[in-house]
Amino acid sequence: MSVARLKKMSLIGPAARKAETLEALQALGCMHVLPLVPTPKEPEKISERGAREAYKALRFLAEVPDPRRQVQRAPDFDMDRFVREVTDLMQRVRDTMDRRDFLAHRIAQVRPWGDLDFPPTDALAGNRLWFYQLPLKHRYALSEVRFPWAILEEDHRYLYAVLISPDEPDDGVLPVPRTHVGSLPVHELEAQLEEAEIALEALEAERVALTRYLTLMRRNLSVAESAAELAHATQKVRDEEAVFALQGWVPVDQVDAVLAMANAKGSAVLIEDSGPGDAPPTLLEQPENRRAAVDLALFYQVPGYQDWDPSVIVSASFAIFFAMIVADAGYGAVILLAVLAFWRRMDRTAGQRSWRLFGLIISAVTIFYGVMVGSYFGVSPAAGSIWARLKVLDLNDFGAMMMVSIVVGVIHLVLANALAARAAWGQRKAVANLGWIAALIGGFVLWLGYMNGKSPVPGAAILTAGIVAIVLFSSERVIQRPMDWVWRLLEGVQSLAGAMGAFGDVLSYMRLFALGLASASLAITFNDLAVSVMQALRGPGILFGLLILIIGHVLNFALAMMSGVVHGLRLNYIEFFKWGLPDEGIIFRPFARKEVQE
Repeated sequence: MSVARLKKMSLIGPAARKAETLEALQALGCMHVLPLVPTPKEPEKISERGAREAYKALRFLAEVPDPRRQVQRAPDFDMDRFVREVTDLMQRVRDTMDRRDFLAHRIAQVRPWGDLDFPPTDALAGNRLWFYQLPLKHRYALSEVRFPWAILEEDHRYLYAVLISPDEPDDGVLPVPRTHVGSLPVHELEAQLEEAEIALEALEAERVALTRYLTLMRRNLSVAESAAELAHATQKVRDEEAVFALQGWVPVDQVDAVLAMANAKGSAVLIEDSGPGDAPPTLLEQPENRRAAVDLALFYQVPGYQDWDPSVIVSASFAIFFAMIVADAGYGAVILLAVLAFWRRMDRTAGQRSWRLFGLIISAVTIFYGVMVGSYFGVSPAAGSIWARLKVLDLNDFGAMMMVSIVVGVIHLVLANALAARAAWGQRKAVANLGWIAALIGGFVLWLGYMNGKSPVPGAAILTAGIVAIVLFSSERVIQRPMDWVWRLLEGVQSLAGAMGAFGDVLSYMRLFALGLASASLAITFNDLAVSVMQALRGPGILFGLLILIIGHVLNFALAMMSGVVHGLRLNYIEFFKWGLPDEGIIFRPFARKEVQE
């Protein structure tokens, strides 16, 4: 697998053939279209990728508990018109529900004052009624009001009072804000609420009736998605009086196909290589059966166009880290059984088959490492057995396990720098990456010599050579005057600040040992606790012991899975990408038709 090489292609064609040219280009599905015009300032005029309205409409209808019998064939079914119809229904339902909720809230506010029929304004000589819900403890405040007032209702908590005034009283006239009750009596509000409820039922019946087209809608989602993709690409095209211009990135092996299409549509084509000011998108080329590795690599960060494809390294190292954190062959067997149980269900698409295979690899590596550390659901193999002879690592040997974790960390970071140096070969930063490799190896050899009481000279020599390379080649400053040499040296010295980060990153791999030990220790603890209960309680102790075993191992298995996924990915995304892929790229999004969904 690798990052696909791209060419920048510019098409200029007659305006009259713009639509058919775009449709033909969409049928090829190999161009990442670049915008040649600014994005519209009005949000409602922006055409987004994906058929969002169609998916909203589908979700709106799919939420109906009992859909109608499905229409399987409808030659005159128009997806766009149907989506507009459902979207309009959604809006009407939303408006009616808002109206119903408003009326219910207003009735709850007005009811404490009774079913009042409000007199006309001229009947009150220009005065108006102002309503207040006053707590009983503030009754005294009414005696200080200079307006006419009356208490209409009273309960165990509030007084429902009304003030008469031509203008709204000041906010401080009473110690509570006034209540907005509107101008309609309760019986009229209730009548409007009943009408809203009836209208809502009618709209719901209309919604249920439309559910008969759910199957056709799902089949035609690809039509809506393709239309949205076409509208999004059209918005990036530059239009002049008689011609249009379109530009985008195309994989090298697809250039001839685009060129043939352009010639057939009467368009002129300009083909260019990427220049210093370009930022080509990243397209990872991989077989279908390795899509899981690509998904795993792109989940956190897209590598730059000039970088390398990290998918194989990330998937392999994740499997190893996951196994070291779970550290139990029994738990690996459980993962294997789960993969086998869902084997047939994960056979619908190439992506599912890829993840199925990756699950098989993870379970196999976990079982293999569990055999190496001699842990089977927390039980160690009997002495002298073949399984005991296969045990080559002891989780309780802290020194050895710390050494293994540090070695894994050094190898992982050295590999990251080596791949980064290969991608940048011919540039100064490639030598700097080699310097970091020497610094990591030299530091490790120096520490190893110190631990074993050997001469520090070999490690110190390698470390010093690495530091010199880092200082001299980390800066990319162009030399234009003598002072630039000084600045280049200072920037190289400044890059040595990453030494503490490298030290911390290597130590970060200690979590592999710590989490593996924690998982194994918890399994052993639950086993010992279950055995103790069985021995202490005859009869029911067997039942309690089995419950402890089942609950304990289920809990420990869940914790091990979470730790393995989170920290296995973290060591790749944070530590590894930091050294191997410092720059982030742009994902390649082809302008293509969507497949028909059955």
